[in-house]
Amino acid sequence: MNNTPKAPHFVILALGLLASTFAVAALPPAIGGEPLPSLAPVLERVTPSVVNVYTQTRVRIRSPLLDDPFFRRFFNVPDQPRERVSQSLGSGVIVDADEGYVLTNNHVIEGADDISVTLSDGRSFTAEVIGTDPETDLAMVRIKADGLHALPLADSNLLRVGDFVVAVGNPFGLGQTVTSGIVSALGRAGFRGLEFQNFIQTDASINPGNSGGALVNLRGELVGINSAIFTPSGGNVGIGFAIPSVMARYVLEQLAQFGEVRRGTLGIYVQDLTEDLAAALGSGDIHGALVAEVVEGSPAQQAGIKAGDVITSLAANPVRNMQDFYNAEGQLPIGQKQELDYIRASEVVKVNLGVTELRELDGSTIDRRLQGARFEEIPARQSTERVGGVVLVALDENSLLASKGFRAGDIITGINQQPVKGLVDLQSLVQASKGAFLMQVHRKGEDYIVRVD
Repeated sequence: MNNTPKAPHFVILALGLLASTFAVAALPPAIGGEPLPSLAPVLERVTPSVVNVYTQTRVRIRSPLLDDPFFRRFFNVPDQPRERVSQSLGSGVIVDADEGYVLTNNHVIEGADDISVTLSDGRSFTAEVIGTDPETDLAMVRIKADGLHALPLADSNLLRVGDFVVAVGNPFGLGQTVTSGIVSALGRAGFRGLEFQNFIQTDASINPGNSGGALVNLRGELVGINSAIFTPSGGNVGIGFAIPSVMARYVLEQLAQFGEVRRGTLGIYVQDLTEDLAAALGSGDIHGALVAEVVEGSPAQQAGIKAGDVITSLAANPVRNMQDFYNAEGQLPIGQKQELDYIRASEVVKVNLGVTELRELDGSTIDRRLQGARFEEIPARQSTERVGGVVLVALDENSLLASKGFRAGDIITGINQQPVKGLVDLQSLVQASKGAFLMQVHRKGEDYIVRVD
C-alpha cells in the first residue's frame, strides 16, 4: 500500500454565486438547546499522535555495457554505477511519547535507506528503525522530538461488529486525513505472506498511504493499525483491514525490549477441523483446531496431547480454527505456563503447559555454503497449510543461497530426498552429503528442488 506520491488532482466547482447567496446561512451550534454531534473533540486528541512516514530507497542501476572495460575506456565512462531513488509514503502512530516510538507497517519502511516522520504540527524528523516483524506486518521506528503525544491503546478484543471507528492517515500523500465508518467484521484472515492474522474489517475509507495509520474508537483510543485494502480498482471500495491493537501491543513491547519479536512454541501442528473430519472423529458441532502432529520432546507431548485432539481454547482465547490457535500461540510469553483446553473422546480436558522459545541456528555453523543464512527450529505456521521443516528466517543478499534464488520465508523440507523435521536433521544431512546436495524447498504452496554446491 505504499505508493510513490503523486500530485493530487482536485475538481473545483464554481460556487461563487452560491457562497454570496448563503453567506449568512451557517449551521447553528445547537438545535433546541442540544449541541450538534461532532467527532472534532475526539480528533483534537487523536490527530497529534498520527504521523506521516516518508521513505527513500536507493537502487543501483548498472548498464551491461558498463561491465565491458573496452566500452568504458573508449567512451571515458567512470566505473561507478548510477542510482535510482524510489520514494514511498505511509502513516504511523506515536505509541510512546517519552521514547519517541512510532508504530507503522513493516511494508511501509521495508528496505528503506532513509525514513522521515512528519508530525501533525509540521515538524519533520529522521527516524531510526527499532525493529520489524514481517510476520504481522508491523514495525517500530524512533524519533528524537519533544512535545509528542502518544495514543492510548484499547482492548481490541472488546470490539463488536457495528462499533463506530475512525481512520486517520496520509492517503495519496495529501496529508493527515480523517474518515469514519464502522467495524464490518472481525477475525479476518487468509492474506498471503503473513503468519499471524486477525484483521479488523472496516468500511472507513482507507487508501494507499493510509498504511500504518490509526483506527480509533469514539473514545480516541487505538483499536487497530490500518494495513490493507481489498480493491479491484486500486482505490477504496469500503473494505479495509487493520491489525488489532492487542496484537500490536505485544509486537511493540517485544520490539522495544529486544529489537525483534521473540515467539514461543508449544510444539503442536494443527489444522482446521472440517465437517468431514468432525464427523469422522465423532466431534459433532464442536469448533476448534485439530491436532495433526505433536513435536517430540515438546511441552505439548509432555502434557499428553496427541494427534486427533481438538483444541478449543488457549490462554483464555477461544480457538475456532487453525489461525486462532497460531494467533494465540504467537503471543504467549516464553517460559510461562498456559492453560489449554482440548476435547478427546467427547471429554473436555484442561492442561497447563510451558512455552519454549523458538530456536534458531546460523547456517555458517552447519556448512560454509549456508553462510549468511539463519534457520528457525520450528516451522513457521502457514495460514492455509501445514508444512514441516525448518524456516529460512533471514538471508544475506550476497550469500550463496541468495544467488540460488532462496528467499527469507522459504521452508526447507528435505535434503537429498531425506525429510528435514528440525535443525538436527538439517545439520546432519548437510554435513553427511559428499559434495553438492539437493535442497527441497516449499514456498507459497509450491515445492522446488535446488542444487547447492
